[in-house]
Amino acid sequence: MTKKVAVLVRNRQHEALRMSVGLTLEDNAVSVFVMDKKLPSDENTNLNVETLGDMDAKIFSNNPENKFEQMTTEEIARALTEYDVVIPY
Repeated sequence: MTKKVAVLVRNRQHEALRMSVGLTLEDNAVSVFVMDKKLPSDENTNLNVETLGDMDAKIFSNNPENKFEQMTTEEIARALTEYDVVIPY
């Protein structure tokens, strides 16, 4: 059974993205919410973001410096109620 999984990315951004990629392998519907900070632009981050896109994961952010779909913190809080599992990282 497919679960809707939300990953909140705050600290340890690389690890949160890597884990998000892994969650897609179990046929979960994964959404990633990059909170507050700008993601670094490096090889690992770019590879994980690209892989998440390839696996149809959605990526959102409340920081306009990130080039993902933008949501306010309040909108993200409301959206989280729609997920089966929320993983803060």
